[in-house]
Amino acid sequence: MNQNILEGKWLQLRGAIREKWGELTDDELDQIAGKRDKLAGVLQEKYGYGQLEVEREIDDFLERWEANS
Repeated sequence: MNQNILEGKWLQLRGAIREKWGELTDDELDQIAGKRDKLAGVLQEKYGYGQLEVEREIDDFLERWEANS
């Protein structure tokens, strides 16, 4: 998913992200604000993902979200 789409659909994605990664706080989601690199960093910190794993997790999540939207 293109970064512009992630930013543009952030309000819609936010709830789905919270469901998938329940440890994320509202403050963290506010700070992420649709920025993929910030989402990746927070997920790495909270869930211990490596760089490739976090990219794959985000890509898979976004592909499934788009398919179901």
